[in-house]
Amino acid sequence: MPTELEVLIQQGQDRIKQILPSGGPSGLFAVIALALVILTAWTGFYTVPSDSVAVVQRFGKYLKDVPPGLQFKLPLGIDTATIVPVKRQLKQEFGFTTPGARDPYQTSRAGSGKHETQMVTGDLNAALVEWVVQYRISDPASFLFEVREPSETLRYVSESVMREVVGDRTVDEVITIGRQEIETEALTKMQALSTKYAMGISIDQVQLKNINPPEPVQESFNEVNQAQQEKEKLINEARREYNKVIPLAEGERDQRIREADGYRLKRINEAEGDVARFSALLAEYTKAPEVTRRRIYLETLQSVMPAIQSKIIVDEQTRGILPFLNLDSQAPGPRKGVPGEKAEIGGRS
Repeated sequence: MPTELEVLIQQGQDRIKQILPSGGPSGLFAVIALALVILTAWTGFYTVPSDSVAVVQRFGKYLKDVPPGLQFKLPLGIDTATIVPVKRQLKQEFGFTTPGARDPYQTSRAGSGKHETQMVTGDLNAALVEWVVQYRISDPASFLFEVREPSETLRYVSESVMREVVGDRTVDEVITIGRQEIETEALTKMQALSTKYAMGISIDQVQLKNINPPEPVQESFNEVNQAQQEKEKLINEARREYNKVIPLAEGERDQRIREADGYRLKRINEAEGDVARFSALLAEYTKAPEVTRRRIYLETLQSVMPAIQSKIIVDEQTRGILPFLNLDSQAPGPRKGVPGEKAEIGGRS
């Protein structure tokens, strides 16, 4: 039984035989011309995606870069176009694998994933470091022609730089507080080597993922991390308490200082007023001692007597106690001829 493909070939041959006798050589030329047109259209036109450019080579020699869109090149293998995703962010993973990755250089090579993560720190301790490198193709021509397998070369460069950077730090810095510095320094060195090797790659980010000590000492390192976190927690609580108490104490201090300054000015002004009043009184006393003494006596009684709640007047002649005298009321002076009324000034309180 003939296969389906053989049947199709036989049908094509029959149609060609039907055309040739009727058209003669002209029919053959028409078929050849039609085949050339179809082959030219098939091999000449191509589409460049929006996130890529096409690197065109003519007989293997670099010709030009072609932007996105529908493009045309010389057919029949004269020109070849290689699509390069220059606007797409690519990445390489070290120590772990993302399921479904299509780029063969994105994930670790078979059997080398664990080896890539094993590093020695500056204090001769071991650490398992996992990281990601995100990059873009900045120069398509250099990426294709300057370095053989640039993506694989980037993996070697990344691993070498990361081992160097981690080897300059202690294991505590690598695991706890030195992650950001490691990422920054590794990015700078990877970009410098990529530029030196003319790989046509621009590195966007180096991000550390999991950093763990080897399994035999992992429990001890976890305790160290917990202690470090507890330390940071206590420091933050102390700073919060400091920010709460210190401003309040400073405010109270400033208030006490202002109150003391006000009290000092008040006492100074009162003392200066007393001195001025005493100086004026001394001058008057020098001029008229008796009158001044009498006036001082009366003013003193005037200020003292209203504060006394119970007032009793004793007569100097009879040594008897007179009835209660309400000094708060403005009663008239003693009337003549009325027994029992005495003036307060003549008595003794």
